[in-house]
Amino acid sequence: MSKTILITGAASGFGKIAAFDLAKKGHKVIATTQVYPQMSDLIREAKEQGIDLTVDKLDVTNPRDLAYIHEKYDIDILVSNAGIMEGGPIAEQPIDLIRSMFDVNVFGGLELAQGFIKKFIDQKKPGKIVFTTSMGELWTVPYVAAYCASKHAMGSIAEGLKTELAPFNIKIATCNPGIFGTGFNDRGVDSIFRWYDPENNFTPLSAFDGASESLAHQLDPQSMADCIVDVVLDDHSNFRNVHPKETEDFVKQLQAEAWTAKS
Repeated sequence: MSKTILITGAASGFGKIAAFDLAKKGHKVIATTQVYPQMSDLIREAKEQGIDLTVDKLDVTNPRDLAYIHEKYDIDILVSNAGIMEGGPIAEQPIDLIRSMFDVNVFGGLELAQGFIKKFIDQKKPGKIVFTTSMGELWTVPYVAAYCASKHAMGSIAEGLKTELAPFNIKIATCNPGIFGTGFNDRGVDSIFRWYDPENNFTPLSAFDGASESLAHQLDPQSMADCIVDVVLDDHSNFRNVHPKETEDFVKQLQAEAWTAKS
C-alpha cells in the first residue's frame, strides 16, 4: 500500500537518496529542503531522473515553515532527517554554535514531530516517525561531543515518544549511521576551523590529526539510505537501527567498557 512520507533534510545525503528510492517504489514523497536554492536543485534533479515527488521548503527552526508544513500536509510517516554538525573541543567550543546545533537537531525535530503527532491523534490514524540520529547517539566521539550530545538528546526523546505513543498506535524508530561519505562529516570537521585558532585556544592542533584518517575511510551512503528505507516501510522494525553491523558491534563494546571506565 502506498504511503505518504515527508522527509526533512532531503537536499543531499541520506535524505535525498531515501526520498528518491521511496518515490521509485511508488510512495507519495514530500522531500523538504532548508532553503529555496536547494529546493530548485532537487526539483531539477528529480525531473532529470524521471522521479515523481513533491519538493517543499522546510527549515525546522522557522516557526512559519513549521506552521505551513503542518497545515498543508497529511502524512503517514515522518522521516526526521535534517541535522547539522558543529565540531570542536567542547571545553572551548562557542556556546552559540552548540545552541544553534541543538535548535536544529533537537528542538526543530521535536517541534516538527509534535505537530504531526497531534494530527495523527486528532485524525485517529496510525503513524510512524523515524529519526535519523547517529552512532553518536550511543557514544561520545571526541571533538564532536556537542554534536553527540544533541543526538543523545534526540535518542532520549525518541525513546520517550515510543513508550508514550504506543497506546495511540504511533510507532517510533531511530536510524543510527556510522561514518558515511555524504559530505556531512567533512563539513563538520571544516566547521572547527571557522573559530579554532591554535594561537589562542589551549587545545593543540595535533588533537585533530586523526580526523583525516577517519574521513578517508567513509562508507557508501547508499547502504545507509537502504537501511532507512527498510525501517520506514517495515511495520515491525526495530526501534534502534545502527548501521553497519561493525559499527553496532563497536558501540556495544564501548557501552560495556563504560561500566568500568575511570574518571
